[in-house]
Amino acid sequence: MIGVGDMVLLEPLNEDSFINNLKKRFDHNEVYTYIGSVVISINPYRSLPIYTPEKVEEYRNRNFYELSPHIFALSDEAYRSLRDQDKDQCILITGESGAGKTEASKLVMSYVAAVCGKGAEVNQVKEQLLQSNPVLEAFGNAKTVRNDNSSRFGKYMDIEFDFKGDPLGGVISNYLLEKSRVVKQPRGERNFHIFYQILSGASEDFLCKLKLEQDFSRYNYLGLDSAKVNGVDDAANFRTVRNAMQIVGFMDHETQSVFEVVAAVLKLGNIEFKPESRVNGLDESKIKDKNELKEICELTGIDQSVLERAFSFRTVEAKQEKVSTTLNVAQAQTKVRKKVMGVLDIYGFEIFEDNSFEQFIINYCNEKLQQIFIELTLKEEQEEYIREGIEWTHIEYFNNAIICDLIENNQTGILAMLDEECLRPGTVTDDTFLEKLNQVCATHQHFESRMSKCSRFLNDTSLPHSCFRIQHYAGKVMYQVEGFVDKNNDLLYRDLSQAMWKANHSLIKALFPEGNPAKINLKRPPTAGSQFKASVATLMKNLQTKNPNYIRCIKPNDKKAAHIFNDALVCHQIRYLGLLENVRVRRAGYAFRQAYEPCLERYKMLCKQTWPHWRGPARAGVEVLFNELEIPEEEFSFGRSKIFIRNPRTLFKLEDLRKQRLEDLATLIEKIYRGWKCRTRFLLMKKSQIVIASWYRRYAARKLLRELKHQKRCNEAATIIAAYWHGTQVRKWQQIVHLIVST
Repeated sequence: MIGVGDMVLLEPLNEDSFINNLKKRFDHNEVYTYIGSVVISINPYRSLPIYTPEKVEEYRNRNFYELSPHIFALSDEAYRSLRDQDKDQCILITGESGAGKTEASKLVMSYVAAVCGKGAEVNQVKEQLLQSNPVLEAFGNAKTVRNDNSSRFGKYMDIEFDFKGDPLGGVISNYLLEKSRVVKQPRGERNFHIFYQILSGASEDFLCKLKLEQDFSRYNYLGLDSAKVNGVDDAANFRTVRNAMQIVGFMDHETQSVFEVVAAVLKLGNIEFKPESRVNGLDESKIKDKNELKEICELTGIDQSVLERAFSFRTVEAKQEKVSTTLNVAQAQTKVRKKVMGVLDIYGFEIFEDNSFEQFIINYCNEKLQQIFIELTLKEEQEEYIREGIEWTHIEYFNNAIICDLIENNQTGILAMLDEECLRPGTVTDDTFLEKLNQVCATHQHFESRMSKCSRFLNDTSLPHSCFRIQHYAGKVMYQVEGFVDKNNDLLYRDLSQAMWKANHSLIKALFPEGNPAKINLKRPPTAGSQFKASVATLMKNLQTKNPNYIRCIKPNDKKAAHIFNDALVCHQIRYLGLLENVRVRRAGYAFRQAYEPCLERYKMLCKQTWPHWRGPARAGVEVLFNELEIPEEEFSFGRSKIFIRNPRTLFKLEDLRKQRLEDLATLIEKIYRGWKCRTRFLLMKKSQIVIASWYRRYAARKLLRELKHQKRCNEAATIIAAYWHGTQVRKWQQIVHLIVST
């Protein structure tokens, strides 16, 4: 093995040795390294021959540390825990934008699909789960300066399994699609993939039906400087997406409706307005060229006059849009208890030249993910040792809860301040929002602003007056307040929603239910920020109910180039991800812990005293079991409610012994069954033999009797014949004598 496969075994342990070990492995195409059960994944920015079907079989049903580190090993461990131990799982994939999170999630799903059950129905569900990826990526991913396939939304998929471990279907939750990208993209970036795919890959006839042309320059929403991406075949990807939509379950007319909406959105970007004075002297906006409007109305089934009026006259009414939605990608689900494996692929931490509301929300989500990682791997682990009475040396680490509180506190958090500005009457601007932040957050150690009353930032020329800066766990990010209020309000005027609802187009009508005049809700909808905060809270609660598995993605360089390892960039990610602290906690603690009852239940067959039933307390049974197996005392500790095992090899030994014992028990059961089966057959044969013998004796007796009777009849016949013959002879002689005498 190149370098050290598990950082827990690294000697000496320091930042330099950590980075050098990763670099050595990266240079030899070893892109995966462990920290205990956590997988570090370095993006190679190229294809590697390590995801073949042969590799899948190699890692299937193998112990986690048995083979070299691989994402398949973690996937197999999670799937087997779900299947065999009935523990719901979640796989958290985190890292910066461009670190390879989306590819990692696809590898996890493809591995699970490869190793679970077979059969026509199961295979159909597996294919639907896998084919959901190209559809979601087409409509939710885009090229950015950091990543050619950057997720511009958050995706969490719960894959549901039956009691055998066969997939039943999946439920996908989407978080905060970056809608602003549709109308404007930073230089060097693209709009969502689907726009380029449809223009590149659709046939001329199909484009004609959608009233589109292949020329990208015809559409204002498509930036021309990055319309083509090296190594990306938009035409081939469009064919993949159409096929995937069919597999997932879209009917032909539904697919057509989706692309009609895509075409309409593209054409909306070409509508231009001009001011026109009315009689009373007021200005009114008018559409310059109504040809685009006419074609949009033909695509969407909206009356042209209705849509034109909606563009020109607005009644202020907020649109309520769900930030989190669920899509069922499988057939109707049964109501039986289902096992669940969650896979989280969400936008990575972002620091751009200009950071707005979208980056603020994205980075807040990453703060929450870092918090749950800290709580489950560092804070919770150390607190558990204290609760269980295990001797422990505390390891210092940075807890980012203080940053999360800065953003989400219900009274003094940034999101709360933003909502106050959005909801209060009067003249509200982005500047008034920044003023409020300065009043409430000025003294916070992770908040900075030039307008702050705190004098330490007054001379900081790198921080403009219209910005504020947050010291995130991953580094400092400066946010432009321009657009925060409008984007948080996320308003859609009533006239537009009502115009959309009047469309003679089933999909358009379904997308705007609030436009139904019979269901007008005058209550102001929740803001985008508060909806997202609630969605993230629900996600965190969901993740905390499952057994977590971590993949920490690292990008080796900012050039998206293969074979380049930037030590400084990797070091920065190692620091803010807290990977060194993670190693120290692992080295000082115990690799595995389990409550006494399930531990005894799982391994009781390894000891004659505990098998098949242990009558005393579970802890006493575990003590007897470990003594019987002669496990060294330094390898385990007894807590108040759990057994703690220090080294993974001890756990593997228990699992191997259990596997062997199960095979022995299976052999014993088979032997007993075969013995029972053979004895049953023997007894049946013996009984049959007695019956046959009895029958044969009766048959033989009857046969003998028949023979005797036959012989008797023969004798009687012989006597009669003899008598007859004798009588005949006598009469003959009598005749002769009578003749002589008469002569």
